[in-house]
Amino acid sequence: MGKIKSFIIQNKLELVLLALILIVGAFLRLYKIGGYMTFLGDEGRDVIIVRRLLIEHHPPLIGPGTSIGNMYLGPAYYYMMAIPLLIANFNPVGPAIFIALLGLVTIFFVWYVIREWFGNAGALVGSFLYAISPVVIIYSRSSWNPNIMPFFALLTIYSIWRVWAKKQTTWLIVTGISFAFVLQSHYLGLLLVPTLGIIWFFSLIKTSNKKRFIVFSIISFILFLAAMSPLAIFDFRHNFINSKAIIAFFNDRQTTVSVLPWKAIPGMGPQLDMIATDLVGAKNANVGQFISIAIAVAFGIVYLRRPGKYDFKKVSVVLTLTLWFGFALIGLALYKQHIYDHYFGFVFVVPFIVLGGIAQFIINRKEKFGYLVVSVFFLVIAFVDFQNSPLLSPPNMQLTRAKVVSKKVEEISGGARFNFALIADSNYDSGYRYFLDTDKANVVDIDVQNTNGTVTDQLIVVCERVKEKCDPTHNAKTEISHWGWSKVDTEYDNVFGVTIYKLVHVPTPAKQ
Repeated sequence: MGKIKSFIIQNKLELVLLALILIVGAFLRLYKIGGYMTFLGDEGRDVIIVRRLLIEHHPPLIGPGTSIGNMYLGPAYYYMMAIPLLIANFNPVGPAIFIALLGLVTIFFVWYVIREWFGNAGALVGSFLYAISPVVIIYSRSSWNPNIMPFFALLTIYSIWRVWAKKQTTWLIVTGISFAFVLQSHYLGLLLVPTLGIIWFFSLIKTSNKKRFIVFSIISFILFLAAMSPLAIFDFRHNFINSKAIIAFFNDRQTTVSVLPWKAIPGMGPQLDMIATDLVGAKNANVGQFISIAIAVAFGIVYLRRPGKYDFKKVSVVLTLTLWFGFALIGLALYKQHIYDHYFGFVFVVPFIVLGGIAQFIINRKEKFGYLVVSVFFLVIAFVDFQNSPLLSPPNMQLTRAKVVSKKVEEISGGARFNFALIADSNYDSGYRYFLDTDKANVVDIDVQNTNGTVTDQLIVVCERVKEKCDPTHNAKTEISHWGWSKVDTEYDNVFGVTIYKLVHVPTPAKQ
C-alpha cells in the first residue's frame, strides 16, 4: 500500500489526466449504448445460445461460425457473456455493457504498457488516441466475439514480453490462457504465433533456469489446450468437421491465402496505410497516410541509426513491436479476401502504442520544435476523430426495433401457433427470435424433412426491405417456400421501419 500511495502522490497530474481519459472513453462507449449497439442476426444468435446455457443448462462446445468455410470458433465468448446477460435479466444490453467496460480496461492497459515501455507522456498520448478512435469505439460497445480480441491480444504479447525481458517465467501461464481467448475470438489471432514462438525461444536462451522454464511452458500449453478443449471435443464428435474446414481453407490458396511470404512485400505498405487510416485516422486517407509514414520512419530510424549504449529493455520492446506488427502486415498482405476492420483486432492497440512511443521520444529531447510537432500531431488526430465520432450519428435503435417488432408479431399471431420468417438483405431472424423465445411466443419452426405438424395456419413475415421489394408470397427463403401456397391476409406498414405480413394458406393449384 505504501508504494501505491507514494506513486499517487508523485504522479497526481498524470493520474488526473488518466482519469479524464477514462471518463471520456466511458462516455464514448456507454452513452445510449442500448440505442447505438449492434443487434442483428449474429448478436441475436449469441444471446439465444447463452440464454439456453443459463436456463436449460445446455453448455455449448463451439462458438460462432466464421464467414469463410465451415469453420467454428471456440465457445469462450459465450461463457463470458453469461454473467452479464444474467445480471441484466436477459436484456442483450448487458453483454454490450460488458464489452464497453472491457474496452475501458483496454484503454487503461494501453496506458500501462506504453508507460512501462516508453514513458508517462507517451502513455497519455497513446491511450487518449485509443480512447477516442471511432473504429475502436464502434467495436467497444456491441456484444460480439471479435470485440474481446484487442484486450487479450495485448495481454498475450505483454505477458510473453515479461517472460523474456524480466525473466518472470510464471507469466507463461497468462500467455497460454490469454492466447486461447484470442483464438476463440478470431482465427486471425494465429498471426501472433510467430511472434510468440520467437520470443519464447529468446526467453529460453536467456533464462538461467531452463528446467523451471520448460515446466511452466508445459503448464501453459496444457492450460491452453484445456481452454480450447470444448472445440476439440466437438470436432471429435463430428468427424473433425472443423479441422477439415481449416485444412481446406489453406489448401484452397487460389481464393483464400498465399503461403509464399515474399508475395506479401508489395501488400505490406497498403496494409499499414489501411491500419493507420481506419484505426487512428478515422478513415481520413490523408491523415492515415501521414500516420503510416510516421510509423514507418520511426521504425526505420530505430534500426538504421548508429547504436548507442545497449539497453536490453529498449531492444526487447522494439523487437516485440517489430515482430508483432511485422507478422501482422505479412499475414494480412497474404490474405486474398476482403479485410474488414474487426480483422485488425489482434493489432488494434499496436499503432497507438507506437505513436505513444514516438511522442515520448520527441518529448524526451526537450526541444520546443518537438513539443510543437507532438502537439499539432495530437490535435489534428483528435480533431479528425471527434469530427467523425460515432456519437454524431443518430442511434441505430436495432435492439429497440427487434423488441417492438417482436411484440407486434406476437400481437398479430393472437396467441395461436405461427411460423415466422424474415426478408432482409443483410440480416437473419435471430434478433427477433430471441425476444419471441423470451416471451414464450407460440412460434413453430418448420421441419423441412417432415412438414406435417410443423406448418401452422399462419405465417408471419417481417420484411426489412422497401415495401416494393418484399413480395412475401414468392420469396425463396426456406421458411416461406416450404410453408406452401399462400396469400397476404393482412399487412402492417412501417412498424418501426419494417413491414409485417400475415400470410394464410390458399388451395394448391390443380395440375393441368
